[in-house]
Amino acid sequence: MGTTEPEQFYHGTKANLKQGDLINPGFHSNYGQRNKAKYVYLTATLDAAIWGAELAAGAGVGRIYIVEPTGSYEDDPNLTDKKFPGNPTKSYRTQHSLRVIGEVSDWQGHPPEQLQAMRDHLERLKQLGIEAIED
Repeated sequence: MGTTEPEQFYHGTKANLKQGDLINPGFHSNYGQRNKAKYVYLTATLDAAIWGAELAAGAGVGRIYIVEPTGSYEDDPNLTDKKFPGNPTKSYRTQHSLRVIGEVSDWQGHPPEQLQAMRDHLERLKQLGIEAIED
């Protein structure tokens, strides 16, 4: 019987954090109308974390942290139910804290035209009254 590597999780943001810090729900979301977030989001794919770092609100530099959930988590219905059935992006949410255990420093962002296309798409959704994050 083989062993299974534990899944590594990431969180993309513009917050400047250090190892051991906790990312908690209850702060203003980086997305939509920036309401207080009931959940914290994590992913097991670097690409999804890169999107998080690039699209997060604020003027800071995008950062990608390696995190561990401190409690249970579930599939992120904002993606899995609406855009990507079966959760190929391995995107999750939790009402528990995420502990920062490291940082990915050598990631490469999306090409500028792809990033702008995503921002334009999110702006169109906003104009239609469709929130990027639904709790």
